[in-house]
Amino acid sequence: MRHGLNRRDFLKHGGAVAAAAALGTAAAAEPARKRNLHKAIMYATIGFPGSVMEKLRAVKAAGFEGVEPMSHMNQDDVVRALEETGLKAASVCCATHWDKPLSHPDERVRREGREGIQRALHDAKRYGATSVLVVPGRVTRDVPYDDCFRRAAAEIKLLVPVAQDTGVKMAIENVWNDFITRPDQAVAFLDAINSPMVGWHFDIGNVLRYGAPEDWIPVLGKRILKLHIKEYGKVKGFDVKLFEGDDRWPAIMKALDEVGYEGWGISEQPGKQSADAAALKDLAERMDRAFAS
Repeated sequence: MRHGLNRRDFLKHGGAVAAAAALGTAAAAEPARKRNLHKAIMYATIGFPGSVMEKLRAVKAAGFEGVEPMSHMNQDDVVRALEETGLKAASVCCATHWDKPLSHPDERVRREGREGIQRALHDAKRYGATSVLVVPGRVTRDVPYDDCFRRAAAEIKLLVPVAQDTGVKMAIENVWNDFITRPDQAVAFLDAINSPMVGWHFDIGNVLRYGAPEDWIPVLGKRILKLHIKEYGKVKGFDVKLFEGDDRWPAIMKALDEVGYEGWGISEQPGKQSADAAALKDLAERMDRAFAS
């Protein structure tokens, strides 16, 4: 049995240790992987006054990469502002889905709701957006949960051919509509529609009324098409800045990493947090901080 190292063995062993140490130093010096997340802002929340062009110029100057226009805006105005500023259309938010819900008992109202989403899909195609934010319906005294589910799923199925023609997906958003308050319900709704043209627009702040965002993310997984970045606090509600509410950003980002989410994070913070150039810049910087959590 050999109890020691000869000179050749020592040099060989020492070289291996040195190489391993060098690799370890290089690995330690290598910066953490940068998440492939891009920050945008919902147009309806821009508190900066002015025309579409003026607002988007301010958004670009603050450091945002994209914007989420509302549907039914003047398409030419939006296109000109996108082209001049270089901002991308991260998504389009349907402007009619709350007043004309797909769950309404009146077929005429549901038809008008479909027509609003159709317009949103065509707007998105013109702007180069890949999805449209859709609130599917509302549970009310006159519309129980099961009726809301059945009607909304049926109406969205009717819209799938339009989504296919435009190449734009419909992204269902979780909101305070007393409909879909658990992640398993979200999956059941998507399963009932059963189309690759329908996914989820995950609103991080809205979920806090019902549970933790980091618990929803693993269940929705690859079905998450876009994110709304929003803070919420038990005392002040949505009227809080990012990192001043109840969102646990490190846990949220970890959950997003684990499902492989990449793409747009769209601010839906209250308008006074983007009321001037300084406020817009602060919001953009807070979003960067959230993404790096």
